[in-house]
Amino acid sequence: MSKKSILAALFLIFIGIIFGMVLVSNFQFGVLPGFAGEQDVALGAQSQVNNPDYKSLSKAFIDVNKAVSPTVVSITVTTKVKSKSRDLRDFFHFFGPESQIPESMPQIDGGSGFVISGDGYIMTNNHVVADAEKIDVTFGDGRKMKGKVIGTDPTTDLAIIKVDGKDLATAALGNSDELEIGEMVMAIGNPLGLQGTVTAGIVSAIGRDIGILRQAGNYRIENFIQTDAAINPGNSGGPLVNLKGEVVGINSAIATTNERYQGYGFAIPINLAKAVAEDIIKIGHVRRAYVGIGMNPLTETMAKALGLEKAEGVLIQKVDEDGPAESAGIKEGDVILSIDGKDIKAPNEVQTLVARKHPGDVITFKIFRDGKTLEKKITLKQRKDDAVAVKDNTQKDSGEKDDSEEVSTKPLTFENLGLTVRRMTSEERKSSKVEKGIIVSESKQFSEAFNNGIGTGDILLEADKQDLNSPKDLKKIIDRHKPGDAILFRIKKSEGIGF
Repeated sequence: MSKKSILAALFLIFIGIIFGMVLVSNFQFGVLPGFAGEQDVALGAQSQVNNPDYKSLSKAFIDVNKAVSPTVVSITVTTKVKSKSRDLRDFFHFFGPESQIPESMPQIDGGSGFVISGDGYIMTNNHVVADAEKIDVTFGDGRKMKGKVIGTDPTTDLAIIKVDGKDLATAALGNSDELEIGEMVMAIGNPLGLQGTVTAGIVSAIGRDIGILRQAGNYRIENFIQTDAAINPGNSGGPLVNLKGEVVGINSAIATTNERYQGYGFAIPINLAKAVAEDIIKIGHVRRAYVGIGMNPLTETMAKALGLEKAEGVLIQKVDEDGPAESAGIKEGDVILSIDGKDIKAPNEVQTLVARKHPGDVITFKIFRDGKTLEKKITLKQRKDDAVAVKDNTQKDSGEKDDSEEVSTKPLTFENLGLTVRRMTSEERKSSKVEKGIIVSESKQFSEAFNNGIGTGDILLEADKQDLNSPKDLKKIIDRHKPGDAILFRIKKSEGIGF
């Protein structure tokens, strides 16, 4: 073959290769991976947002989690369930005569907690460890330790447990008094068995009294932080933290109709918790300071009757005989405006501030009385479980029969107030520990009385600072007023707030 023929053949081969490459690439130039005939798929678009702050905000959450999560623990509690009722055992007999229910059976439950000292003290909720027979504590790195209860405080729903640890990662504790509505917070815990779960939200309210600690009676202390960070069963006892990585609250409760998160959770302020923890660790129990007063919120109507320009402070409905408040000159009908310079808006704020004190501490009440503002210094005492013997000093109106007679408890209705009252029996006075008063047998929903905090079962002790011993006493006082006038009542609530 001539040299000219060889060159022609090579040229044709080269042309064929080029043509084949064009076909394989589907007329797209450049080298593309994949099989013959594949095309590139363009997904999404380039971000049009140029916000340098998103990285710093995300980093703040990431840093907080890294700092706090090692201090958070899962608490597993084993308790015994009491035997079922006889009726339930009888029901199970329908499934065969051999069916038996044991006298007691173990039940496993739990929640969360966080380390507050390197030697193993852990803070959690009282309701997490109540009636515990066995406590197992699991750390984020998988370590497991046995825990024991050091002390509990049902009035605040707080508890301290201890593990045998050394140099444990310890949570930083912040200042809950500095929290503001709208501040971003994170909840860390073990909800629904999902260990090490982190959720975020904002502080949506502060100072909430939601009535969840009713088993603690009149001395329950509720001043919850409300947050929309998701909190579920299992979060109880875990920390609510700010973006500085400081614990500002202890997650304790949720607002729900199905026992799951529906928007709002509630946390105990850390400043209150610190005072409780210090007492429990030092002496094994809480030294609860005592003022010796009963309080109610102040409504606009009450404020008007007292001569206040606006509804601010709380009304003192009761002063305990020989209590710290009485010794300091506090009287029934006084309005607490502030304590140690902090303005007061609700009874639970008074309770919380006092709960952070100890017996022997001195606090200053700024009060409103008879158009004047006064300051009273109160030396707090140790709270005692007092059982006051109540004498039956009932004053009877002329013509009325004794308490044992039917006419004494005949109700009297005041339609304009939406209120029905009756005289109290001797037994009711004794059980309520009052020497005077008439009982509210009905407070119609959304009536004037209802809207101003008077409920069924409440005891009306005074009206316009005059004792009430029968419905007729109240009628005389109301008859002296014209429509639109305000009447000041002193009330013992059926579930009163005492401190």
